[in-house]
Amino acid sequence: MHKIGLGGGCHWFTEAVFQSLSGVARVEQGFIRSHAPADSWSEAVIVHFDESRIALDTLIEVHVRTHSSTARHSMRGKYRSAVYVFDSAQADEARRVLLHLNAEFSDALVTEVLEFAEFRASDARYHNYYDSDPDRPFCRRYIDPKLDAVRQRFSENVNR
Repeated sequence: MHKIGLGGGCHWFTEAVFQSLSGVARVEQGFIRSHAPADSWSEAVIVHFDESRIALDTLIEVHVRTHSSTARHSMRGKYRSAVYVFDSAQADEARRVLLHLNAEFSDALVTEVLEFAEFRASDARYHNYYDSDPDRPFCRRYIDPKLDAVRQRFSENVNR
């Protein structure tokens, strides 16, 4: 099993997006930080995945296409657009994937490749937020459209 950290938007929808993918064994929802200057806590997930079933480049592409990965908005501290890597090989691959994907966006990606430093889980009552009650208004308004986009663009990788 491999793992990668991903942050960019609310961890409730990030968790749901990656839980919907085949090859993803587990998604830990919470807060991640890197080293200075990116050492503030930011909402993110750790995705545990089977690389023989889903590639890291697919996970990164799903990530940048399901949050505001080109926006330099005022909430970037809390919602840092990042790929948190666990080793130098992952860092190299993440940079390569982001460079390739950048050409497909009209505005430049703001997603950073950062070394993982620490994780803090969110409160347990928020884990599996979507799966525990997909009829919540937040789920219908914000998560369902992201899941629909994933189903359309990455249908071969969706397990639900």
